[in-house]
Amino acid sequence: MKNFPDIVICVGQAGGRDKISIEQVAINLIEARIPDNAGVQPSGIPIHEDGSNAYFSNLPVKAIVKSIQDHEIPAEVSYSAGTFVCNELMYQLLYMIQNEFPSIRGGFIHVPFAPEQTDTHPSMPIATVTEALQLVIEAALTYQEDIKFTTGHIH
Repeated sequence: MKNFPDIVICVGQAGGRDKISIEQVAINLIEARIPDNAGVQPSGIPIHEDGSNAYFSNLPVKAIVKSIQDHEIPAEVSYSAGTFVCNELMYQLLYMIQNEFPSIRGGFIHVPFAPEQTDTHPSMPIATVTEALQLVIEAALTYQEDIKFTTGHIH
């Protein structure tokens, strides 16, 4: 790679989520409940045989969540990117960062559906998602280290 980015932020939609979800961890597992666009449906296989069981985002996840919440946009730390395409993308990114590009920071953001996409799932206006993603970028550039901020789940 000729030019290296400082930060890579991947974004995907998650039907059913009602908040901007900043992913904390990607696991080395593909367990697809439906086929992908190529018709492939892997089940219970590692993404990388030589990879760690999991990689944690090296973005300031909690600082990002707090920044979004401070602007009255619903946001959370998510501890599961799933076991399908989004998790695989995040895992591949963090695997590359770990093994080839250690100076790059990266992670994954799940966003809700837009209201125009659903009548049955939670949604968020595109303008709100856009504002949240701008805040993600600002916080990622501002904070080299994460902040202490309690965000855990009871169950």
